[in-house]
Amino acid sequence: MTLTPAAAAATPAAAATPAARPAPAVRPADAIGLPVSIAGRAFPTNRGGLCKKGWTAAELLGSAERIREPMRRAADGSFAPISWTDALDLIADRLRASRAEHGADSVGVFGGGGLTNEKAYQLGKFTRLALGSSRIDYNGRFCMSSAAAAGNRAFGLDRGLPFRVEDLDAADTILMLGSNVAQTMPPFIGHLDGARQAGGLIVVDPRRTATARLTDDGAGLHVQPAPGTDLVLLLGLTHLVLAERLADTDYLARRTTGFDQLRYSVAGWYPQRVQEHTGVPVRQLRELASRLAAGRGTYIITGRGVEQHVDGTDTATAAINLALVLGLVGTTHSGYGTLTGQGNGQGGREHGQKCDQLPGYRKITDPAARAHVAGVWGVEPEQIPGAGIPAVELLGALGRPGGIRTLLVHGANVVVSAPDADSVRRGLKNLDFLVVCDFFFSETAALADVVLPVTQWAEEEGTMTSLEGRVLRRRRAIDPPAGVRSELWIFQELARRLDAPGVYSADPSAVFDELCQASAGGIADYSGLDYTLLDAGEPAYWPYPAGSGGTPRLFLDRFAHDDGRARIVAVTPRGVLAPAQTRGALTLITGRLLEHYQSGAQTRRVAELATAQPEARMQVHPATAAGLGLTDGGWAELANERGTVRCRAQLSADIRPDTVFLPFHFPADQRANLLTAAATDPISGMPEFKRTAVRVRAIAGPDLPTTDHERVMADA
Repeated sequence: MTLTPAAAAATPAAAATPAARPAPAVRPADAIGLPVSIAGRAFPTNRGGLCKKGWTAAELLGSAERIREPMRRAADGSFAPISWTDALDLIADRLRASRAEHGADSVGVFGGGGLTNEKAYQLGKFTRLALGSSRIDYNGRFCMSSAAAAGNRAFGLDRGLPFRVEDLDAADTILMLGSNVAQTMPPFIGHLDGARQAGGLIVVDPRRTATARLTDDGAGLHVQPAPGTDLVLLLGLTHLVLAERLADTDYLARRTTGFDQLRYSVAGWYPQRVQEHTGVPVRQLRELASRLAAGRGTYIITGRGVEQHVDGTDTATAAINLALVLGLVGTTHSGYGTLTGQGNGQGGREHGQKCDQLPGYRKITDPAARAHVAGVWGVEPEQIPGAGIPAVELLGALGRPGGIRTLLVHGANVVVSAPDADSVRRGLKNLDFLVVCDFFFSETAALADVVLPVTQWAEEEGTMTSLEGRVLRRRRAIDPPAGVRSELWIFQELARRLDAPGVYSADPSAVFDELCQASAGGIADYSGLDYTLLDAGEPAYWPYPAGSGGTPRLFLDRFAHDDGRARIVAVTPRGVLAPAQTRGALTLITGRLLEHYQSGAQTRRVAELATAQPEARMQVHPATAAGLGLTDGGWAELANERGTVRCRAQLSADIRPDTVFLPFHFPADQRANLLTAAATDPISGMPEFKRTAVRVRAIAGPDLPTTDHERVMADA
């Protein structure tokens, strides 16, 4: 994406698809009063295309709702401006008091996958040194954690795509598991064209999504399993590949370990049994297995739909096992990967925001890793706390005796995005002190004691790391409002007030240089990078150790385990595969809409996007709706023991009759996560977002619509 000052303007090109527009279209600044123009540019990934959210992002820069000076909650619950000096003095005082009374781990930090690499790095350093706390995690735990755990377990390394996105262009077969890229990453679908033309796009999803429709007219195959049965489906496909002698036995012998255990573990998942559990016909299972093995360029790609489960790590592992049995991974023409779900979802998990990691994707429990990072930070290894607790557990400790008493939130809106959201909201209200850094009064910021206004994307320097492991420069295009500051400056000022060990720079370039030193020798090694190289346009794929040219495609020679082999880990389903379906009891799955992003705190403030999708709507099959007395556009109530959601119904034959779908972008009593449970994957800490039992009934609708502002304040 190219940013230019408001003076540069042109006419937008016609849309290439309903979801994406190609370069070199420009969203004119002067025509709609924006401070910058947005234009696509020639680039291998997505070919410079942008989705609606990208095209409209500049409208947020000058929004009347933007927070432009620090705000403090008054005794009556209202907010009043406060100077930066007073705000930071107050925060430092409360941090010291919490540590003195309750211990360092009474202070928690919750980060975000949208932070730049520099901010994510310094946030982790600030938490562990300035605060002395182990209690840090981030919203990527809700997004990439299962895929990351599976990748580390199998390959010894987690990079979303261990190949370039553009490599998909040459594929003739692509299996997409639980990802609706046509709505969540619209420009990405251009990379699926080759597989579609070859009739080899295979989409696995309980809903007939916009991505599933890309398989129409001979372009591929849509597989529609019952929610929560993806693991069984993958075990069944692996069984068929072995039974039909489609496996790459030479590859398995040369490049993997653990195959014998896998063979025994899938032996019982014959096609008829898999059909009984998943609802996928035997004929379709055989067709799918045959296509995967016959492809000249075959890729298996997973998304949140198969990962956001209590068995998400095992499901992603089963997908990796299938790819290994087929001999796809670490070749020049095929592969396995997972799609990152946030703007800096890859970089955000590499440099210290995760509770168990240090920069460079190092394990915080590794003495050598601790010694290296401590040397860069100028402290003793003993000064770095040990591993903390993952996000759901951290949020569950809010306001509890012996738990988190003071919380700092950066780049997240947990009141909407966290599972069992009302429990999280109660925990926030029970805190002694809550600080939120944000652009707007999100639902979480509305509960804060102090809200600090921070820079947006066009107003800051930094780097991001894409889903393919490419490190990209973010360049400042305009000045932020006078009262707005970068988190780097905030960390620096708070560290000074707390007499923290180490150095905290407000200069992104200096922070990046330190990050690169801290990552040297780690899994995610950035030590060969600097701003000069990135500004020159060098394609920089990590690992990029000093003296190298980076690594666009991983695992060509060896995997990242000591013996160079991939680990095949046999997995089996645990417990009941799906909630029992009785009259009014259905399986809820949650997900995204084209127009909105994450908790919607920003996109709900863009008129074009909010007008297109102003409220949550429950997608339900017409046959199911008829049995429940639901009408298209009529109101429905979804409820379970955790909460109640009230919204309009949207009748569609694109969803299974035993399933309903809710987007998770909306506030107040339309929060999908009022219903989801805080149950998590025991390996990754990933919550169960994609399989929740709910009871549904028709209700009378409210008399008047409620605005987003009213919902935020009501929620506060």
